[in-house]
Amino acid sequence: MDLRTKYMGLDLKNPLVPSASPLSENVDGIKRMADAGASAVVMFSLFEEQLKLDAAHETEMLTAGSESFAESLSYFPKVEDYLVGPEQYLDIINKASQAVEIPIIGSLNGISSEGWIGYAKKMQDAGAKAIELNIYYLPTDPKLSGAKVEKMYVDIVKAVSSSVTVPVAVKLSPFFSSMANMARKLKNAGAKALVLFNRFYQPDFDLDNLSVAPTLSLSMPGNIRIPLRWIAILYGRIKVSLAATSGVYTPQDVAKYILAGADVVMATSSLLQKGVGHITNLIEGLENWMEEKEYESIKQMKGVMSQKSVADPAAFERANYIKIIEKYKREYKMI
Repeated sequence: MDLRTKYMGLDLKNPLVPSASPLSENVDGIKRMADAGASAVVMFSLFEEQLKLDAAHETEMLTAGSESFAESLSYFPKVEDYLVGPEQYLDIINKASQAVEIPIIGSLNGISSEGWIGYAKKMQDAGAKAIELNIYYLPTDPKLSGAKVEKMYVDIVKAVSSSVTVPVAVKLSPFFSSMANMARKLKNAGAKALVLFNRFYQPDFDLDNLSVAPTLSLSMPGNIRIPLRWIAILYGRIKVSLAATSGVYTPQDVAKYILAGADVVMATSSLLQKGVGHITNLIEGLENWMEEKEYESIKQMKGVMSQKSVADPAAFERANYIKIIEKYKREYKMI
């Protein structure tokens, strides 16, 4: 069984790639994932706020006694809020890239190119074989147009991709008025891969204290549907690698994403719940599924269920919505 795949130019032994998570916060964790069969590992994210905080404290040392600057520091998270600082991050990349034979992918999370360009280059120099940009931005200004938001994304990708020689992937949300057009713009800006999709963490309300409470909800199996749909639509239309993420719990989930057109399938939530050994279960389960369905390689099955390949392309669009509603009404005897 040939599980090999190519992701933004990187030759990988299989399509299973753990995405950014606490599992990669140390070299031992990365080694355990490699030993379990991962073909590459995306490092945990280095946040833009960390880079700003690092720079702020360097400036604080040079401007001691400045009350206005001390006050501005209160807007940043505290140093102790981060378990790993920017320099430690680079050290982990360096040591991990020497400890394992699989590619290490650096991850930057933020909303601007400020500071990212220099650190992307440092990640590359430390041994990262690619950079993933997780552009986490929620536009709340009513005066900010969608066009300006899109331009911000494009400018970030263009700035970072032009500053490094390793490939750059973009992890983005599905909340664009024209997802396919945005994918084309990012590809033209220099992105070699699109990671579909990141999930915005939604706050909750603490009714006892009347405060906004941060919450973390791991992805669920049902979360596969939005990225599955868009990977199937984009496959063969936009010449970039496609990475699937969200809702990966079973070998069948992995198979679905590959059939849609994904080059790699990324998992985090299921690994946090079931342990790193679940990587082996997913890979072995995929092999068994492929054997049962008589697929000999990942290449053979990739994109078989994409929009351009299926008999009914409209199933991915509005016509499918009508069919679902009518089917529901018949099943529950509403008509």
